[in-house]
Amino acid sequence: MCGITGIIYKNKQDVDLESVVAMTDKLKHRGPDGYGYFVEKNVGLGHRRLSIIDVSDAAAQPFYFGDELVLIFNGAIYNYIEIREQLVAQGYKFHTNSDTEVLLSAYHFWGEKCVDYFNGMWAFAIYDKRNNTVFCSRDRFGIKPFYYFQNEGKFVFASEIKAILEEEKIKKVNVQTVLQYLITNFTDYNDATFFKEINKLPGSHNMVYNLTDHTIRLYKYYDIQLNKEVSQLSIEDSLTLFEKEFQRSIELRLRSDVKIGTALSGGLDSGYVAAVAAHLLDDPKSFNAVTVGSLHPSNDESKLASVTASVLGLSHHIVTPDRKDFEEELQQVIYSMEEPFNGLSIYMQTFLMKEAKAEGVKVLLDGQGADEVLLGYPRYTTSFLKSHGFRDNFKFLAKLQGHYGISLLKGLKLYFYFSNFWARKLFLRYRGMGLKKRYKKIIDFSHIKKLNNSYSNIFELQKNELFWAQIPQLVRWADINSMSQGIESRLPFLDYKFVETCLSINNNFKLKDGWSKYILRKNLAKHLPDEVAWKGKKIGFEPPSEEWWPRSQKITDIINGSKIIKELFKKPIDHLEDRDFEWRLYNLAIWEKMYDMEI
Repeated sequence: MCGITGIIYKNKQDVDLESVVAMTDKLKHRGPDGYGYFVEKNVGLGHRRLSIIDVSDAAAQPFYFGDELVLIFNGAIYNYIEIREQLVAQGYKFHTNSDTEVLLSAYHFWGEKCVDYFNGMWAFAIYDKRNNTVFCSRDRFGIKPFYYFQNEGKFVFASEIKAILEEEKIKKVNVQTVLQYLITNFTDYNDATFFKEINKLPGSHNMVYNLTDHTIRLYKYYDIQLNKEVSQLSIEDSLTLFEKEFQRSIELRLRSDVKIGTALSGGLDSGYVAAVAAHLLDDPKSFNAVTVGSLHPSNDESKLASVTASVLGLSHHIVTPDRKDFEEELQQVIYSMEEPFNGLSIYMQTFLMKEAKAEGVKVLLDGQGADEVLLGYPRYTTSFLKSHGFRDNFKFLAKLQGHYGISLLKGLKLYFYFSNFWARKLFLRYRGMGLKKRYKKIIDFSHIKKLNNSYSNIFELQKNELFWAQIPQLVRWADINSMSQGIESRLPFLDYKFVETCLSINNNFKLKDGWSKYILRKNLAKHLPDEVAWKGKKIGFEPPSEEWWPRSQKITDIINGSKIIKELFKKPIDHLEDRDFEWRLYNLAIWEKMYDMEI
Protein backbone atom coordinates (compact mmCIF):
# COMPACT_ATOMS: atom_id res chain seq x y z
CA MET A 1 0.00 0.00 0.00
CA CYS A 2 1.60 3.22 -1.10
CA GLY A 3 1.34 6.58 -2.78
CA ILE A 4 2.16 7.25 -6.44
CA THR A 5 2.83 10.41 -8.46
CA GLY A 6 3.62 11.17 -12.08
CA ILE A 7 4.41 14.08 -14.40
CA ILE A 8 4.44 14.02 -18.19
CA TYR A 9 5.37 17.16 -20.09
CA LYS A 10 3.88 17.51 -23.57
CA ASN A 11 6.32 20.06 -24.96
CA LYS A 12 9.49 17.93 -24.82
CA GLN A 13 10.55 19.70 -21.63
CA ASP A 14 12.57 17.54 -19.26
CA VAL A 15 10.99 16.74 -15.91
CA ASP A 16 12.82 18.22 -12.94
CA LEU A 17 13.50 15.63 -10.24
CA GLU A 18 12.75 18.25 -7.58
CA SER A 19 9.18 18.57 -8.88
CA VAL A 20 8.63 14.81 -8.57
CA VAL A 21 10.13 14.81 -5.07
CA ALA A 22 7.93 17.72 -3.96
CA MET A 23 4.78 15.96 -5.19
CA THR A 24 5.76 12.63 -3.66
CA ASP A 25 6.65 14.18 -0.30
CA LYS A 26 3.01 15.22 0.03
CA LEU A 27 2.18 11.50 0.22
CA LYS A 28 4.74 10.35 2.79
CA HIS A 29 1.93 9.45 5.23
CA ARG A 30 0.80 6.86 2.67
CA GLY A 31 4.24 5.29 2.56
CA PRO A 32 6.39 5.87 5.63
CA ASP A 33 8.67 2.89 4.90
CA GLY A 34 10.49 4.11 1.80
CA TYR A 35 10.54 6.24 -1.34
CA GLY A 36 11.86 6.22 -4.88
CA TYR A 37 11.87 8.27 -8.10
CA PHE A 38 12.33 7.81 -11.82
CA VAL A 39 13.02 10.63 -14.27
CA GLU A 40 13.69 10.20 -17.98
CA LYS A 41 13.32 13.15 -20.31
CA ASN A 42 9.67 14.31 -20.14
CA VAL A 43 8.47 11.50 -17.83
CA GLY A 44 8.77 11.57 -14.04
CA LEU A 45 7.43 9.01 -11.54
CA GLY A 46 7.43 9.00 -7.74
CA HIS A 47 6.60 6.43 -5.08
CA ARG A 48 6.12 6.27 -1.29
CA ARG A 49 6.16 2.75 0.15
CA LEU A 50 4.16 1.07 2.90
CA SER A 51 5.77 -2.38 3.16
CA ILE A 52 3.22 -5.20 3.55
CA ILE A 53 4.31 -8.13 1.36
CA ASP A 54 8.07 -8.74 1.00
CA VAL A 55 9.31 -5.88 3.14
CA SER A 56 12.86 -6.17 1.77
CA ASP A 57 14.50 -3.43 -0.30
CA ALA A 58 14.41 -5.77 -3.31
CA ALA A 59 10.69 -5.00 -3.71
CA ALA A 60 11.14 -1.20 -3.56
CA GLN A 61 9.65 1.00 -6.27
CA PRO A 62 9.82 2.25 -8.94
CA PHE A 63 10.15 -1.38 -10.03
CA TYR A 64 11.83 -2.31 -13.31
CA PHE A 65 11.49 -5.08 -15.88
CA GLY A 66 14.88 -4.86 -17.56
CA ASP A 67 15.12 -1.56 -19.39
CA GLU A 68 11.65 -1.98 -20.96
CA LEU A 69 9.13 -1.28 -18.18
CA VAL A 70 8.93 0.92 -15.08
CA LEU A 71 6.14 0.45 -12.50
CA ILE A 72 4.74 2.52 -9.64
CA PHE A 73 1.95 0.74 -7.79
CA ASN A 74 -0.43 1.43 -4.91
CA GLY A 75 -2.49 -1.48 -3.61
CA ALA A 76 -2.31 -5.23 -3.26
CA ILE A 77 -2.72 -8.14 -5.68
CA TYR A 78 -4.00 -10.81 -3.31
CA ASN A 79 -3.74 -13.72 -5.74
CA TYR A 80 -0.14 -12.91 -6.67
CA ILE A 81 1.05 -16.40 -5.63
CA GLU A 82 -1.31 -18.11 -8.08
CA ILE A 83 -0.42 -15.67 -10.90
CA ARG A 84 3.29 -16.14 -10.23
CA GLU A 85 2.87 -19.89 -10.66
CA GLN A 86 1.21 -19.31 -14.05
CA LEU A 87 4.06 -17.05 -15.13
CA VAL A 88 6.76 -19.41 -13.90
CA ALA A 89 5.18 -22.06 -16.12
CA GLN A 90 5.68 -19.61 -19.00
CA GLY A 91 9.39 -19.26 -18.22
CA TYR A 92 9.40 -16.15 -16.04
CA LYS A 93 11.92 -15.96 -13.19
CA PHE A 94 11.27 -14.00 -9.99
CA HIS A 95 13.78 -12.33 -7.69
CA THR A 96 11.43 -11.15 -4.93
CA ASN A 97 8.40 -12.49 -3.07
CA SER A 98 6.37 -9.37 -3.85
CA ASP A 99 3.07 -8.82 -5.64
CA THR A 100 4.77 -5.83 -7.31
CA GLU A 101 7.09 -8.00 -9.37
CA VAL A 102 4.19 -10.30 -10.27
CA LEU A 103 2.09 -7.34 -11.46
CA LEU A 104 4.83 -6.06 -13.76
CA SER A 105 5.63 -9.51 -15.13
CA ALA A 106 1.91 -10.09 -15.75
CA TYR A 107 1.78 -6.89 -17.81
CA HIS A 108 4.86 -7.98 -19.75
CA PHE A 109 3.14 -11.28 -20.59
CA TRP A 110 -0.55 -10.35 -21.00
CA GLY A 111 -0.29 -6.65 -21.78
CA GLU A 112 -3.36 -4.57 -20.91
CA LYS A 113 -5.34 -7.77 -20.31
CA CYS A 114 -3.27 -8.44 -17.17
CA VAL A 115 -5.90 -6.70 -15.00
CA ASP A 116 -8.40 -9.44 -15.86
CA TYR A 117 -6.23 -11.85 -13.86
CA PHE A 118 -5.85 -9.67 -10.76
CA ASN A 119 -7.87 -10.11 -7.59
CA GLY A 120 -7.14 -7.14 -5.40
CA MET A 121 -7.13 -3.38 -5.20
CA TRP A 122 -4.82 -1.19 -7.22
CA ALA A 123 -3.93 2.05 -8.87
CA PHE A 124 -0.75 1.84 -10.92
CA ALA A 125 1.15 3.33 -13.83
CA ILE A 126 3.58 1.46 -16.09
CA TYR A 127 5.96 3.37 -18.33
CA ASP A 128 6.24 1.08 -21.35
CA LYS A 129 9.30 2.11 -23.37
CA ARG A 130 8.54 -0.51 -26.05
CA ASN A 131 5.26 1.17 -27.01
CA ASN A 132 6.12 4.67 -25.77
CA THR A 133 3.04 4.68 -23.54
CA VAL A 134 2.09 4.96 -19.89
CA PHE A 135 -0.49 2.34 -18.96
CA CYS A 136 -2.61 3.27 -15.95
CA SER A 137 -5.27 1.19 -14.24
CA ARG A 138 -7.64 1.35 -11.27
CA ASP A 139 -9.22 -1.69 -9.58
CA ARG A 140 -12.77 -2.85 -10.30
CA PHE A 141 -14.51 -0.94 -7.49
CA GLY A 142 -12.12 2.00 -7.20
CA ILE A 143 -10.79 1.04 -3.77
CA LYS A 144 -7.44 2.67 -4.57
CA PRO A 145 -7.48 6.30 -5.79
CA PHE A 146 -6.10 7.76 -9.01
CA TYR A 147 -6.45 11.52 -9.67
CA TYR A 148 -5.20 13.40 -12.70
CA PHE A 149 -4.94 16.86 -14.25
CA GLN A 150 -3.99 17.89 -17.74
CA ASN A 151 -3.70 21.03 -19.85
CA GLU A 152 -1.89 21.90 -23.07
CA GLY A 153 1.49 21.58 -21.38
CA LYS A 154 1.38 18.59 -19.05
CA PHE A 155 -0.37 15.54 -17.61
CA VAL A 156 -0.08 15.03 -13.84
CA PHE A 157 -1.43 12.20 -11.70
CA ALA A 158 -1.27 11.10 -8.06
CA SER A 159 -2.89 9.05 -5.30
CA GLU A 160 -4.15 12.23 -3.63
CA ILE A 161 -5.19 15.66 -4.85
CA LYS A 162 -2.78 17.54 -2.59
CA ALA A 163 0.15 16.07 -4.53
CA ILE A 164 -1.25 17.44 -7.80
CA LEU A 165 -1.77 20.84 -6.17
CA GLU A 166 1.95 20.87 -5.40
CA GLU A 167 2.59 20.87 -9.16
CA GLU A 168 -0.47 22.83 -10.37
CA LYS A 169 -2.12 25.47 -8.17
CA ILE A 170 -5.86 25.07 -8.75
CA LYS A 171 -8.19 27.33 -6.78
CA LYS A 172 -11.42 27.26 -8.79
CA VAL A 173 -14.17 25.00 -7.45
CA ASN A 174 -16.23 22.70 -9.61
CA VAL A 175 -19.62 24.36 -9.07
CA GLN A 176 -21.67 21.33 -10.14
CA THR A 177 -19.83 19.09 -7.67
CA VAL A 178 -20.44 21.57 -4.85
CA LEU A 179 -24.16 21.74 -5.70
CA GLN A 180 -24.45 17.95 -5.84
CA TYR A 181 -22.76 17.68 -2.46
CA LEU A 182 -25.04 20.22 -0.81
CA ILE A 183 -28.37 19.35 -2.42
CA THR A 184 -28.35 15.74 -3.66
CA ASN A 185 -25.72 14.37 -1.25
CA PHE A 186 -23.83 12.73 -4.15
CA THR A 187 -20.10 13.35 -4.64
CA ASP A 188 -18.53 10.40 -6.50
CA TYR A 189 -21.08 9.47 -9.16
CA ASN A 190 -18.81 10.66 -12.00
CA ASP A 191 -15.13 11.42 -12.59
CA ALA A 192 -15.27 15.03 -11.33
CA THR A 193 -13.86 16.36 -8.06
CA PHE A 194 -14.45 19.56 -6.08
CA PHE A 195 -11.39 21.00 -7.85
CA LYS A 196 -12.10 22.28 -11.33
CA GLU A 197 -9.95 20.42 -13.90
CA ILE A 198 -8.88 17.63 -11.51
CA ASN A 199 -10.57 14.35 -12.38
CA LYS A 200 -10.34 10.76 -11.22
CA LEU A 201 -9.90 7.57 -13.21
CA PRO A 202 -13.11 5.60 -12.52
CA GLY A 203 -12.99 2.13 -11.03
CA SER A 204 -12.92 -0.71 -13.61
CA HIS A 205 -11.14 1.55 -16.08
CA ASN A 206 -7.77 1.57 -17.82
CA MET A 207 -6.07 4.62 -19.28
CA VAL A 208 -3.35 4.51 -21.92
CA TYR A 209 -1.34 7.70 -22.35
CA ASN A 210 0.41 7.85 -25.74
CA LEU A 211 3.74 9.65 -25.32
CA THR A 212 4.12 10.12 -29.08
CA ASP A 213 1.03 12.23 -29.76
CA HIS A 214 -0.11 12.87 -26.14
CA THR A 215 -3.54 11.37 -26.63
CA ILE A 216 -5.44 9.35 -24.03
CA ARG A 217 -7.39 6.14 -24.56
CA LEU A 218 -9.80 5.49 -21.68
CA TYR A 219 -11.92 2.35 -21.47
CA LYS A 220 -13.85 0.14 -19.05
CA TYR A 221 -12.44 -3.36 -18.66
CA TYR A 222 -14.93 -4.94 -16.23
CA ASP A 223 -18.64 -5.38 -15.65
CA ILE A 224 -20.77 -7.77 -13.56
CA GLN A 225 -22.88 -10.39 -15.30
CA LEU A 226 -25.76 -12.28 -13.69
CA ASN A 227 -24.89 -15.95 -13.20
CA LYS A 228 -28.16 -17.79 -13.90
CA GLU A 229 -26.80 -21.06 -12.55
CA VAL A 230 -26.13 -19.42 -9.15
CA SER A 231 -29.51 -17.66 -9.18
CA GLN A 232 -31.28 -21.03 -9.44
CA LEU A 233 -29.52 -22.67 -6.48
CA SER A 234 -31.51 -23.84 -3.45
CA ILE A 235 -31.21 -22.03 -0.13
CA GLU A 236 -28.93 -24.79 1.21
CA ASP A 237 -26.61 -24.66 -1.79
CA SER A 238 -26.62 -20.85 -1.74
CA LEU A 239 -25.58 -20.84 1.91
CA THR A 240 -22.74 -23.24 1.15
CA LEU A 241 -21.53 -21.24 -1.86
CA PHE A 242 -21.73 -17.97 0.07
CA GLU A 243 -19.63 -19.41 2.90
CA LYS A 244 -17.08 -20.95 0.53
CA GLU A 245 -16.59 -17.76 -1.51
CA PHE A 246 -16.29 -15.55 1.55
CA GLN A 247 -13.77 -17.87 3.15
CA ARG A 248 -11.70 -17.74 -0.07
CA SER A 249 -11.88 -13.94 0.02
CA ILE A 250 -10.70 -13.81 3.64
CA GLU A 251 -7.89 -16.33 3.00
CA LEU A 252 -6.48 -14.13 0.23
CA ARG A 253 -6.68 -11.01 2.41
CA LEU A 254 -4.87 -12.62 5.33
CA ARG A 255 -1.68 -12.75 3.24
CA SER A 256 0.64 -10.33 4.97
CA ASP A 257 4.17 -10.07 6.33
CA VAL A 258 3.13 -7.53 9.00
CA LYS A 259 0.72 -7.33 11.94
CA ILE A 260 -2.91 -7.75 10.85
CA GLY A 261 -6.32 -7.15 12.40
CA THR A 262 -9.90 -6.13 11.72
CA ALA A 263 -12.30 -3.28 12.37
CA LEU A 264 -15.01 -4.63 14.68
CA SER A 265 -18.41 -3.20 15.55
CA GLY A 266 -21.23 -5.08 17.21
CA GLY A 267 -22.81 -5.69 13.82
CA LEU A 268 -23.12 -8.53 11.34
CA ASP A 269 -20.61 -7.57 8.67
CA SER A 270 -17.51 -7.00 10.78
CA GLY A 271 -18.55 -9.91 13.01
CA TYR A 272 -18.57 -12.28 10.04
CA VAL A 273 -15.18 -11.01 8.86
CA ALA A 274 -13.73 -11.58 12.33
CA ALA A 275 -15.37 -15.01 12.71
CA VAL A 276 -14.14 -16.40 9.41
CA ALA A 277 -10.64 -14.96 9.90
CA ALA A 278 -10.41 -16.40 13.43
CA HIS A 279 -11.51 -19.80 12.08
CA LEU A 280 -8.72 -19.74 9.48
CA LEU A 281 -5.91 -18.58 11.78
CA ASP A 282 -3.82 -20.95 13.90
CA ASP A 283 -3.71 -18.39 16.71
CA PRO A 284 -6.82 -16.12 16.84
CA LYS A 285 -5.15 -14.16 19.66
CA SER A 286 -2.69 -12.83 17.10
CA PHE A 287 -5.61 -11.25 15.24
CA ASN A 288 -6.33 -7.75 16.54
CA ALA A 289 -9.91 -6.46 16.63
CA VAL A 290 -10.27 -2.68 16.93
CA THR A 291 -13.54 -1.04 18.03
CA VAL A 292 -14.55 2.60 18.32
CA GLY A 293 -17.17 3.16 21.02
CA SER A 294 -19.69 5.99 21.26
CA LEU A 295 -20.45 8.31 24.16
CA HIS A 296 -24.13 7.96 23.30
CA PRO A 297 -25.54 4.66 24.66
CA SER A 298 -28.10 4.31 21.85
CA ASN A 299 -25.42 3.97 19.18
CA ASP A 300 -22.59 2.39 21.17
CA GLU A 301 -21.76 -1.09 19.88
CA SER A 302 -18.64 -1.71 21.95
CA LYS A 303 -20.40 -4.15 24.32
CA LEU A 304 -21.59 -6.39 21.48
CA ALA A 305 -18.16 -6.09 19.86
CA SER A 306 -16.64 -7.34 23.11
CA VAL A 307 -18.97 -10.35 23.00
CA THR A 308 -17.76 -11.16 19.49
CA ALA A 309 -14.08 -10.74 20.38
CA SER A 310 -14.43 -12.83 23.53
CA VAL A 311 -16.24 -15.72 21.82
CA LEU A 312 -13.67 -15.79 19.00
CA GLY A 313 -10.66 -15.36 21.29
CA LEU A 314 -9.34 -12.21 19.59
CA SER A 315 -7.13 -9.48 20.99
CA HIS A 316 -9.55 -6.59 21.42
CA HIS A 317 -8.85 -2.86 21.59
CA ILE A 318 -11.58 -0.27 22.26
CA VAL A 319 -11.30 3.50 21.94
CA THR A 320 -14.12 5.88 22.95
CA PRO A 321 -13.32 9.40 21.70
CA ASP A 322 -14.80 12.41 23.50
CA ARG A 323 -15.45 15.99 22.40
CA LYS A 324 -11.85 17.05 23.09
CA ASP A 325 -10.57 14.24 20.84
CA PHE A 326 -12.98 15.32 18.10
CA GLU A 327 -12.00 18.99 18.31
CA GLU A 328 -8.31 18.07 18.10
CA GLU A 329 -8.93 16.12 14.88
CA LEU A 330 -11.53 18.41 13.30
CA GLN A 331 -9.24 20.44 11.04
CA GLN A 332 -6.74 17.68 10.26
CA VAL A 333 -9.40 15.28 8.96
CA ILE A 334 -10.90 17.94 6.68
CA TYR A 335 -7.42 18.58 5.30
CA SER A 336 -6.68 14.86 4.87
CA MET A 337 -10.00 14.20 3.10
CA GLU A 338 -9.18 16.92 0.53
CA GLU A 339 -12.84 17.28 -0.45
CA PRO A 340 -15.91 18.05 1.70
CA PHE A 341 -17.63 14.96 3.11
CA ASN A 342 -21.13 14.11 4.26
CA GLY A 343 -21.02 13.66 8.03
CA LEU A 344 -19.24 13.05 11.30
CA SER A 345 -19.13 9.27 10.91
CA ILE A 346 -15.84 9.86 9.06
CA TYR A 347 -14.33 10.80 12.42
CA MET A 348 -15.44 7.52 13.99
CA GLN A 349 -13.41 5.76 11.32
CA THR A 350 -10.50 8.13 11.91
CA PHE A 351 -10.32 7.25 15.61
CA LEU A 352 -10.50 3.54 14.79
CA MET A 353 -7.53 3.85 12.41
CA LYS A 354 -5.54 5.86 14.97
CA GLU A 355 -6.12 3.13 17.56
CA ALA A 356 -5.06 0.44 15.08
CA LYS A 357 -1.85 2.35 14.38
CA ALA A 358 -1.19 2.73 18.11
CA GLU A 359 -1.45 -1.07 18.43
CA GLY A 360 1.04 -1.59 15.59
CA VAL A 361 -1.54 -2.97 13.14
CA LYS A 362 -0.56 -2.27 9.50
CA VAL A 363 -3.26 -4.31 7.73
CA LEU A 364 -6.90 -3.97 8.76
CA LEU A 365 -9.84 -5.95 7.35
CA ASP A 366 -13.11 -4.04 7.13
CA GLY A 367 -16.75 -4.86 6.34
CA GLN A 368 -17.55 -2.25 3.70
CA GLY A 369 -19.60 -3.46 0.75
CA ALA A 370 -21.77 -5.95 2.64
CA ASP A 371 -24.88 -3.75 2.62
CA GLU A 372 -24.58 -3.15 -1.12
CA VAL A 373 -24.22 -6.82 -2.06
CA LEU A 374 -26.73 -8.19 0.48
CA LEU A 375 -29.51 -5.57 0.37
CA GLY A 376 -28.65 -4.22 3.80
CA TYR A 377 -30.07 -0.69 3.57
CA PRO A 378 -33.74 0.12 4.35
CA ARG A 379 -34.11 1.83 0.96
CA TYR A 380 -33.82 -1.59 -0.69
CA THR A 381 -37.40 -2.22 0.47
CA THR A 382 -38.43 -0.20 -2.58
CA SER A 383 -36.63 -2.48 -5.00
CA PHE A 384 -37.88 -5.63 -3.28
CA LEU A 385 -41.49 -4.43 -3.42
CA LYS A 386 -41.20 -3.47 -7.08
CA SER A 387 -39.76 -6.90 -7.92
CA HIS A 388 -42.46 -9.03 -6.25
CA GLY A 389 -46.20 -9.57 -6.42
CA PHE A 390 -48.93 -8.51 -3.99
CA ARG A 391 -48.85 -11.68 -1.84
CA ASP A 392 -45.07 -11.60 -1.34
CA ASN A 393 -45.15 -7.86 -0.69
CA PHE A 394 -47.84 -8.20 1.96
CA LYS A 395 -45.77 -10.79 3.83
CA PHE A 396 -42.64 -8.68 3.43
CA LEU A 397 -44.25 -5.51 4.77
CA ALA A 398 -45.70 -7.42 7.72
CA LYS A 399 -42.15 -8.28 8.79
CA LEU A 400 -40.51 -4.96 7.91
CA GLN A 401 -39.59 -4.23 11.51
CA GLY A 402 -37.53 -7.41 11.59
CA HIS A 403 -35.91 -6.80 8.22
CA TYR A 404 -34.67 -3.28 8.80
CA GLY A 405 -35.87 -2.08 12.19
CA ILE A 406 -38.23 0.44 10.58
CA SER A 407 -41.99 0.93 10.79
CA LEU A 408 -44.48 0.16 8.04
CA LEU A 409 -45.05 3.90 7.56
CA LYS A 410 -41.32 4.50 7.16
CA GLY A 411 -41.12 1.67 4.63
CA LEU A 412 -43.96 3.15 2.57
CA LYS A 413 -42.32 6.59 2.66
CA LEU A 414 -39.10 5.07 1.37
CA TYR A 415 -41.03 3.31 -1.39
CA PHE A 416 -42.64 6.56 -2.50
CA TYR A 417 -39.36 8.50 -2.40
CA PHE A 418 -37.14 5.99 -4.24
CA SER A 419 -39.70 4.82 -6.79
CA ASN A 420 -40.88 8.26 -7.88
CA PHE A 421 -38.17 10.39 -9.51
CA TRP A 422 -40.31 13.53 -9.63
CA ALA A 423 -41.15 13.30 -5.94
CA ARG A 424 -37.49 12.86 -5.08
CA LYS A 425 -36.48 15.74 -7.35
CA LEU A 426 -39.12 17.97 -5.76
CA PHE A 427 -37.81 17.14 -2.28
CA LEU A 428 -34.22 17.89 -3.30
CA ARG A 429 -35.26 21.17 -4.91
CA TYR A 430 -36.96 22.09 -1.65
CA ARG A 431 -33.69 21.39 0.18
CA GLY A 432 -32.02 23.86 -2.19
CA MET A 433 -34.72 26.51 -2.02
CA GLY A 434 -32.25 29.01 -0.53
CA LEU A 435 -30.01 28.87 -3.61
CA LYS A 436 -29.92 31.71 -6.09
CA LYS A 437 -32.04 31.02 -9.16
CA ARG A 438 -29.10 30.64 -11.55
CA TYR A 439 -27.64 27.85 -9.41
CA LYS A 440 -30.95 26.06 -8.90
CA LYS A 441 -31.33 25.84 -12.66
CA ILE A 442 -28.01 24.10 -13.33
CA ILE A 443 -28.29 21.21 -10.84
CA ASP A 444 -28.01 17.95 -12.80
CA PHE A 445 -30.57 15.34 -11.67
CA SER A 446 -29.88 12.81 -14.45
CA HIS A 447 -27.98 10.42 -12.14
CA ILE A 448 -30.84 10.56 -9.62
CA LYS A 449 -33.25 9.61 -12.39
CA LYS A 450 -31.02 6.75 -13.53
CA LEU A 451 -30.74 5.44 -9.98
CA ASN A 452 -34.47 5.70 -9.26
CA ASN A 453 -35.29 3.88 -12.50
CA SER A 454 -33.01 1.01 -11.47
CA TYR A 455 -35.12 0.30 -8.36
CA SER A 456 -37.37 -1.80 -10.57
CA ASN A 457 -34.48 -4.26 -11.06
CA ILE A 458 -32.51 -5.28 -7.96
CA PHE A 459 -29.53 -6.55 -9.96
CA GLU A 460 -29.15 -3.27 -11.88
CA LEU A 461 -29.65 -1.24 -8.70
CA GLN A 462 -26.88 -3.13 -6.91
CA LYS A 463 -24.54 -2.65 -9.88
CA ASN A 464 -25.22 1.07 -9.87
CA GLU A 465 -24.54 1.29 -6.13
CA LEU A 466 -21.28 -0.62 -6.53
CA PHE A 467 -19.93 1.25 -9.53
CA TRP A 468 -20.99 4.86 -8.94
CA ALA A 469 -23.85 5.61 -6.53
CA GLN A 470 -22.48 4.41 -3.18
CA ILE A 471 -19.26 2.41 -2.98
CA PRO A 472 -16.88 4.92 -4.67
CA GLN A 473 -17.64 7.48 -1.97
CA LEU A 474 -17.28 5.02 0.91
CA VAL A 475 -14.00 3.50 -0.28
CA ARG A 476 -12.53 6.97 -0.91
CA TRP A 477 -13.12 7.94 2.70
CA ALA A 478 -11.81 4.60 3.94
CA ASP A 479 -8.66 4.86 1.84
CA ILE A 480 -7.77 8.34 3.07
CA ASN A 481 -8.59 7.54 6.69
CA SER A 482 -6.50 4.37 6.70
CA MET A 483 -3.60 5.72 4.66
CA SER A 484 -3.36 8.87 6.79
CA GLN A 485 -2.30 6.47 9.56
CA GLY A 486 -0.09 4.28 7.33
CA ILE A 487 -2.58 1.37 7.38
CA GLU A 488 -3.67 -0.88 4.51
CA SER A 489 -7.44 -1.40 4.64
CA ARG A 490 -8.69 -4.61 2.97
CA LEU A 491 -12.33 -5.18 2.05
CA PRO A 492 -13.28 -8.88 1.74
CA PHE A 493 -16.93 -8.14 0.88
CA LEU A 494 -15.67 -6.38 -2.27
CA ASP A 495 -13.74 -9.35 -3.62
CA TYR A 496 -15.04 -9.26 -7.19
CA LYS A 497 -15.78 -13.01 -7.36
CA PHE A 498 -17.67 -12.82 -4.07
CA VAL A 499 -19.60 -9.77 -5.35
CA GLU A 500 -20.57 -11.63 -8.52
CA THR A 501 -21.79 -14.55 -6.42
CA CYS A 502 -23.85 -12.39 -4.06
CA LEU A 503 -25.52 -10.39 -6.82
CA SER A 504 -26.55 -13.61 -8.55
CA ILE A 505 -27.90 -15.39 -5.44
CA ASN A 506 -31.70 -15.43 -5.22
CA ASN A 507 -32.78 -12.17 -3.57
CA ASN A 508 -35.35 -14.05 -1.49
CA PHE A 509 -32.40 -15.58 0.38
CA LYS A 510 -31.02 -12.15 1.23
CA LEU A 511 -34.35 -10.97 2.70
CA LYS A 512 -36.10 -13.94 4.27
CA ASP A 513 -38.46 -14.68 7.18
CA GLY A 514 -38.40 -11.09 8.36
CA TRP A 515 -34.60 -10.82 8.39
CA SER A 516 -32.33 -8.63 6.30
CA LYS A 517 -29.05 -10.22 5.14
CA TYR A 518 -30.53 -13.62 6.00
CA ILE A 519 -27.87 -15.61 4.18
CA LEU A 520 -25.11 -13.88 6.14
CA ARG A 521 -26.90 -14.22 9.48
CA LYS A 522 -27.46 -17.94 8.91
CA ASN A 523 -23.74 -18.55 8.36
CA LEU A 524 -22.72 -16.16 11.13
CA ALA A 525 -24.88 -18.07 13.63
CA LYS A 526 -22.42 -20.98 13.30
CA HIS A 527 -19.76 -18.80 14.94
CA LEU A 528 -21.44 -16.23 17.20
CA PRO A 529 -24.36 -16.12 19.67
CA ASP A 530 -27.86 -15.06 18.61
CA GLU A 531 -27.54 -11.64 20.23
CA VAL A 532 -25.03 -10.81 17.47
CA ALA A 533 -26.17 -12.99 14.53
CA TRP A 534 -29.86 -12.15 14.90
CA LYS A 535 -29.67 -8.59 16.22
CA GLY A 536 -32.34 -6.27 14.84
CA LYS A 537 -31.50 -2.58 14.63
CA LYS A 538 -28.61 -1.58 12.36
CA ILE A 539 -26.48 1.14 13.93
CA GLY A 540 -23.44 1.55 11.73
CA PHE A 541 -20.74 4.16 12.39
CA GLU A 542 -23.08 6.66 14.05
CA PRO A 543 -21.17 9.38 15.94
CA PRO A 544 -22.41 11.08 19.13
CA SER A 545 -23.04 14.31 17.19
CA GLU A 546 -24.69 16.31 19.96
CA GLU A 547 -21.86 15.52 22.37
CA TRP A 548 -19.10 16.23 19.84
CA TRP A 549 -20.60 19.06 17.80
CA PRO A 550 -23.35 20.91 19.72
CA ARG A 551 -25.16 23.80 18.08
CA SER A 552 -23.41 27.16 18.40
CA GLN A 553 -23.34 30.64 16.91
CA LYS A 554 -19.72 30.00 15.93
CA ILE A 555 -20.84 27.31 13.46
CA THR A 556 -23.33 29.70 11.85
CA ASP A 557 -20.72 32.46 11.66
CA ILE A 558 -18.20 30.18 9.95
CA ILE A 559 -20.84 29.11 7.40
CA ASN A 560 -21.83 32.69 6.64
CA GLY A 561 -18.19 33.73 6.38
CA SER A 562 -17.73 31.50 3.33
CA LYS A 563 -17.44 33.38 0.02
CA ILE A 564 -18.62 30.29 -1.86
CA ILE A 565 -21.77 29.98 0.27
CA LYS A 566 -22.44 33.72 -0.03
CA GLU A 567 -22.29 33.38 -3.80
CA LEU A 568 -24.56 30.32 -3.94
CA PHE A 569 -27.30 31.43 -1.53
CA LYS A 570 -29.73 34.33 -1.67
CA LYS A 571 -29.32 35.31 1.97
CA PRO A 572 -27.26 34.34 5.05
CA ILE A 573 -27.88 30.93 6.58
CA ASP A 574 -29.93 31.06 9.79
CA HIS A 575 -30.89 28.26 12.19
CA LEU A 576 -31.00 24.87 10.45
CA GLU A 577 -33.03 21.92 11.72
CA ASP A 578 -31.18 19.56 9.39
CA ARG A 579 -27.85 19.08 11.14
CA ASP A 580 -26.47 16.92 8.31
CA PHE A 581 -27.04 19.83 5.93
CA GLU A 582 -25.50 22.19 8.48
CA TRP A 583 -22.38 19.98 8.59
CA ARG A 584 -22.07 19.99 4.80
CA LEU A 585 -22.17 23.80 4.75
CA TYR A 586 -19.74 24.04 7.65
CA ASN A 587 -17.36 21.51 6.10
CA LEU A 588 -17.47 23.40 2.80
CA ALA A 589 -16.63 26.67 4.56
CA ILE A 590 -13.64 25.19 6.42
CA TRP A 591 -12.38 23.42 3.28
CA GLU A 592 -12.67 26.61 1.21
CA LYS A 593 -10.39 28.49 3.58
CA MET A 594 -8.00 25.58 4.08
CA TYR A 595 -7.40 25.05 0.35
CA ASP A 596 -7.82 28.73 -0.60
CA MET A 597 -10.68 27.95 -2.98
CA GLU A 598 -12.87 30.38 -4.89
CA ILE A 599 -16.00 30.33 -7.04
